[in-house]
Amino acid sequence: MRGFSGIVTAALLLTACQQQPAELKVEGAWVRLPAVAGRPGAAYFSVSGGDKADTLLAVTTPAALRSELHESMKGDGGMMSMAPIKDVPVPPRGTLAFAPGGKHVMLYDLGPAVKPGQSVPLSLAFAGGKTIMVQAKVVGAGDPGPGSDHH
Repeated sequence: MRGFSGIVTAALLLTACQQQPAELKVEGAWVRLPAVAGRPGAAYFSVSGGDKADTLLAVTTPAALRSELHESMKGDGGMMSMAPIKDVPVPPRGTLAFAPGGKHVMLYDLGPAVKPGQSVPLSLAFAGGKTIMVQAKVVGAGDPGPGSDHH
């Protein structure tokens, strides 16, 4: 009988692990400074979806006067182009990556005091009403981003 209760306990623990609620969260935030002063910088991060679909509406920071959601895409002839996007759906329990060469946040008029090695706050606003604040590590224009294997 002891073996049976152990199996039941293990099954209940496994079921509990599989049914834990997923929480909307933001991880790995970083900002790349522009190569030329006066040009926009860019912010990158990943969003993990919660139990329900949501939509990222905006990302703001006091380090820049203005920010816009953007997406880079390959156009005709293989040329890269970039366009603003209004909002970005976040799939339930899915991961949405904002990374170089894809979705990103353009940061216009970054303050001159923002330097590599510092962190700046990012505020991400979602349609479901949640706002998530994260600290983003600042990297120089030619420096590898966090998690990059180019050292």
